[in-house]
Amino acid sequence: MEFSFTGEVWHWRGPAPYHYVTVPEDVSTVLLDVSKAITYGWGMIPAMITIGDTEWKTSVFPKDGGHVIPVKTAVRQAEGVELGDQVLITLRIAI
Repeated sequence: MEFSFTGEVWHWRGPAPYHYVTVPEDVSTVLLDVSKAITYGWGMIPAMITIGDTEWKTSVFPKDGGHVIPVKTAVRQAEGVELGDQVLITLRIAI
């Protein structure tokens, strides 16, 4: 299962500060439908993410009724991505 979409990079200053991109509502709805079959706990969904030429394994996780993708510092640096940038994301999950 693969999705491509554009989203804005934002910062969360929670207990584990990180940069994220919010998954669009239509994609998040599909993820919610399949999450019980693929989650490894707490709604976390293993995924391969691509931004530009950088691909990495991470987990998409639920937040505020939708899903978010964490964007590591190494990825942001490699792709020249800054807070507030719009990025094209490819999200691949296996079900």
